[in-house]
Amino acid sequence: MDIDVRGPRFGAAVTTVVLAVVLVTGSAWLLAWQLLAFALGAAGGVTRSPYGWLFRRVVRPRLGPPTEFEAPQPPQFAQAVGLVFAVVGLVGYTAGPLWLGLAATGAALAAAFLNAAFGYCLGCEAYLLIRRVAVRAD
Repeated sequence: MDIDVRGPRFGAAVTTVVLAVVLVTGSAWLLAWQLLAFALGAAGGVTRSPYGWLFRRVVRPRLGPPTEFEAPQPPQFAQAVGLVFAVVGLVGYTAGPLWLGLAATGAALAAAFLNAAFGYCLGCEAYLLIRRVAVRAD
């Protein structure tokens, strides 16, 4: 079943704020929270993430009905990519080197910002590219 495109964009906006605060404060705990959010989104889809729940319960009822939908698999893959960056970032913040944490968090922030501000999901595009290459290889 397709999902409302506004949900993943809302999640990306919240993620952008969270990761920006992580970069400013250096909070490994806040990055661990974001890691958990990515993990839930990667495992159960973006509608199962905390930000998806917030969108569904608080934001979506205040909006008009959705006019655009998308398949859930690309955003779910994007959550898995975000999870990898959050894991690397958390390792950098907790075990070092710090530059690794900053770089991984910054990369995840850039991707989240692109989705939130412009509706361009890097992880989704990577998913679609991988699918096209896999189909050609068959």
